[in-house]
Amino acid sequence: MDNFLKPEQLKSLTTDYVIPWAINITMAIVVFIIGRMVVGFVVRLVNKLMKRSKMDEILVNFICSILNAVLLLFVIVAALDQLGVDTTSLIALMGAAGLAVGLALQNSLQNFAAGVMLIVFRPFKAGDFVEAGGTTGVVENISIFSTMLKTPDNREVIVPNGSIYGGNITNFSARPTRRVDLMFGIGYGDDIRKAKDILTKLVVEDERILKDPAPQIVVGELGDSSVNFHVRPWVNSPDYWDVYFDLTEKVKLTFDEEGISIPYPQMDLHLDKAE
Repeated sequence: MDNFLKPEQLKSLTTDYVIPWAINITMAIVVFIIGRMVVGFVVRLVNKLMKRSKMDEILVNFICSILNAVLLLFVIVAALDQLGVDTTSLIALMGAAGLAVGLALQNSLQNFAAGVMLIVFRPFKAGDFVEAGGTTGVVENISIFSTMLKTPDNREVIVPNGSIYGGNITNFSARPTRRVDLMFGIGYGDDIRKAKDILTKLVVEDERILKDPAPQIVVGELGDSSVNFHVRPWVNSPDYWDVYFDLTEKVKLTFDEEGISIPYPQMDLHLDKAE
C-alpha cells in the first residue's frame, strides 16, 4: 500500500502537472490546427490574387510553396511555445542555420532572384530568338534558376538566370519588323547610277520587303577599294534571314550579269626606279 500515491499526492500531481500539461498540449494542438487552416487560407488567397494578375504559373507555384513553408514554421513555433518550450533559442538557431544556408547557396539565390525578375518583367518569352548570357538561340523554357535556349545548330544550352539578368539582353523577336542591313561594294570604274537602279529593282521585286518603312539604298562610303552601297530594307521578323541570304545572292548574280564588279581589297604599289 505504501507504493501507491496518497490521495493528497495524487490530487497535487493532477493539479500541478497533469491538468496544466493537458491544457498546454490541447492548446498547442488547437494552435497548430487553426494555424494550418489560416495558412491554407492565406496561401490560397495569395495564389488566387497572383493568378488574377496573370503572373507566370511557375512563379505562382514557387512563391506559394515558399509562403506555405514559412507560415507553417511560424505555426510550429507558436505551438511549441504553448507547450512551454523556449522558442527564443530555437528561433536564433533557425536564423543562424538560414544564414549559413544562404551563404552556401549564394549563387543559387542570385539565380533565383534573377529568375523571379525575368518571369515578372518578361524581357522575353518562350519562342523568342534572343542573345543573352553569352548565348544566342530560341528560348525553350524559363525556370526559376535557369533558362534553356536552343541554338540555331540545334544545341541545347542551359544558362543560369543570374548570367542573363546581369548582362545585356537582345530580343530579336520582340518587335514585329526588323531592318536588314546589307552593304555591297562596286568598283570605282563602274556606273554608280546603274548599280543603284539594280539594287532598287531587286528590293522592289521582293514581296517580303515592306513598303513602309521605305527601304533605304544609298552610297554609304567611298572605301579604299570600292564604292559601298548601304541597302536597308524592312521585313517582318520571321523573314529576316531568308531575305538577308536571298538578296545577297541575287545582288551578286545580277551584278555579274550586268558587268558590275564587286572588287576585293587591293593596293596600288608605286615603285621609283633608281637612275
